[in-house]
Amino acid sequence: MQNVKQIWKETAKQLEKVYNRREAEHIAYLLLEDVFKIKRPDILADERREVSSGVLDDLVKRLLAKEPVQYVTGIADFYGRKFEIAPGALIPRPETEELCELVIRENKVLNPKILDVGVGSGCIAVTLALELNGDVFGTDISNDAIAIANKNAAKLQSEINLVKSDILNEVLAENNLDILVSNPPYIPISDQLEMHENVLKYEPELALFVPDNDPIIFYKRIADLAMKSLKRGGKLYFEIHERFGMEVQAYLAKVGYTEIQLHKDMQGKDRMIVAINSTNK
Repeated sequence: MQNVKQIWKETAKQLEKVYNRREAEHIAYLLLEDVFKIKRPDILADERREVSSGVLDDLVKRLLAKEPVQYVTGIADFYGRKFEIAPGALIPRPETEELCELVIRENKVLNPKILDVGVGSGCIAVTLALELNGDVFGTDISNDAIAIANKNAAKLQSEINLVKSDILNEVLAENNLDILVSNPPYIPISDQLEMHENVLKYEPELALFVPDNDPIIFYKRIADLAMKSLKRGGKLYFEIHERFGMEVQAYLAKVGYTEIQLHKDMQGKDRMIVAINSTNK
């Protein structure tokens, strides 16, 4: 049996080789909690637990190689729940939690019909199904992502319906939607030069990047299809790249959406767009 506070301190110290002190301490907490089931109050109380030094050493090596902690632990925290995560799906970001919060805050429809395009790990679809008691559907081009999302839905006791679909080349199967939400790929390929190694090396390119010559390609396609799939008064929600808010707004207005609103995230960056379909019957 070992003192868990000492283990946490030593682990954080090792991680300071590649992370700043605050990040290292936070990651050390996540390792102990998500892998060894030792919660922060247990660490602060300096309890004694059995921790395999061999397993811990292997995890630390992966972190020192810049592998994201969520892939190392297999767990990502999202909207107060723990989602299973693996390299086949994008790691959920805090701004996507803000997107979910916006959808939840604005929609009080009883049992809304919701479609999540590009479901990834299932964090949006599962969260909305649980928080809004909605009839939720999801699509993704990746078999790995759908498998991870299905696993999370089962783990968190959420009923969602997932299908494989290539949104750029196929139509939406669901109609009469109250809400369509999407966090599609939106990072121009040229932005790779400014990105962290842990993102480029480990997270799926398919879920991240778009062509430099058409960075809002997914928004245009989804918006076009949603005009037929959303009921009259149905809402379209996008997470966007901070640089392309005006372009996405202009396109939505061009094809007939109304009450288009651009929202900033907690960092003050343009991050979410909401629009209403006022044309469908």
